[in-house]
Amino acid sequence: MANPDDTFRQTGWPGLRGRLFHLYFVLRRPMTLGVRGLVHDAATNSIFLIRHTYVPGWQLPGGGVEVGETLAEALVRELAEEGNIALTAPAVLKSMHFNRRSSRRDHVGFYLIEQFSQATPKLPDHEIAEAGFFPLDRLPRDTTPATLRRIAEVFGEESASPYW
Repeated sequence: MANPDDTFRQTGWPGLRGRLFHLYFVLRRPMTLGVRGLVHDAATNSIFLIRHTYVPGWQLPGGGVEVGETLAEALVRELAEEGNIALTAPAVLKSMHFNRRSSRRDHVGFYLIEQFSQATPKLPDHEIAEAGFFPLDRLPRDTTPATLRRIAEVFGEESASPYW
């Protein structure tokens, strides 16, 4: 059976560009730490997803933790940059994951956000091709496997995997 993660592995120029992007961060910060947030709108039972311009698939908003920044600060910054989303209560750290597909030293803090505001919908820019809220029962077909795993861990009966 084919590995579903392989569907989102890029080849050609986009794949090379993605690997160079990760190499830049590995050289700049030998151990990488990131955050991802599952923004859940309970009223519509929907979650916020983004689609980057440089990697395939719909995924949870998030990104790297900068030098001198806490995980919580990085999450607030990334949600604002990628979704115009502001927290109205603290996010809940659900789990930590080793992202072995990015590097041998990449870790991701995964948060649940249920109290937030969005000033305006996120418009496309150089990093975010598309963004929006999707009902849990109608997620985009090309939602990444890691995103689907995190959703199952929060809303399903799955236990948190140590791997992203």
